[in-house]
Amino acid sequence: MADDGDPGHFGPRSVTWQVHSDPMMWIAGIRALYLQALHPRAVRGVMQNSDFREDAWGRLLRTADFVGTLTYGTKDEADRAGARVRRIHALLKADDPVTGEQYGTDDPALLLWVHCAEVDSYLAVTRRSGLWLSDAQADRYVQEHRVAARLVGLDEAGVPGSVAELAAYFDSVRPELAVTDDARTVDDFLRRPPTPAPLVPARALVWRRVATLAYASLPAYAHELYGRPAPAAQAVDRRLVRMGTTLRRVPATVRWQLPPRHILKAVARLGPGARPAPSELRARAAAAEGP
Repeated sequence: MADDGDPGHFGPRSVTWQVHSDPMMWIAGIRALYLQALHPRAVRGVMQNSDFREDAWGRLLRTADFVGTLTYGTKDEADRAGARVRRIHALLKADDPVTGEQYGTDDPALLLWVHCAEVDSYLAVTRRSGLWLSDAQADRYVQEHRVAARLVGLDEAGVPGSVAELAAYFDSVRPELAVTDDARTVDDFLRRPPTPAPLVPARALVWRRVATLAYASLPAYAHELYGRPAPAAQAVDRRLVRMGTTLRRVPATVRWQLPPRHILKAVARLGPGARPAPSELRARAAAAEGP
């Protein structure tokens, strides 16, 4: 590995470097959208300040690009991406759907909700689909993402740093969650996104399966709020494992060719030793435990 390469804020030895190379991150990203929409003020900020209905695909891709930059980019690239997000949030306002009060989309409580919904989704979907992580590595993953929280404007000290702290956060925020008209709009889009006529069969064959699985992987309270019965957790786990097994059979070198190619750029910068290898996480955990 090149000694003069910038490993970014995470680097090849981080858990994040490995987890974010997993193809199930796409399912996790959709789950995060479903979950984020349950916070009335957070989803209101999105709906009042973006063309979500017309550009939901673009929003999803921009989020993936942002996560990829923070994970695999240089520190300067990640810092600039974070600064851009902070500038945008500082300019935008929204009206509370209940009180009519105007608030900024840089409200720390809203940023924290979005952050935690993403971290929880990335961790839950990858682990449940067969990506092996020890409990200590899962805690480390949550801890590492305090850096990402700082880059979007949060104080790291107030951000969950372990799986237990993340669960406690969700317990504390649940009374604030509800399904509003904005949440229904997100739900309807994700279930039946507008599609050109020639692609309607593909939507039924591929997208519906992906979105349905992402929705199924939500926590039970989210299903209750959306008003649809929660599927059996074991059945969802089996479906996640099948999907994960199928996607992981696609060679990484093929998957990494998809734009914007963050992983390939990182490997070119740092050398072949930087290639993500999530299968090594088990060996690392065993080595950490010692004889």
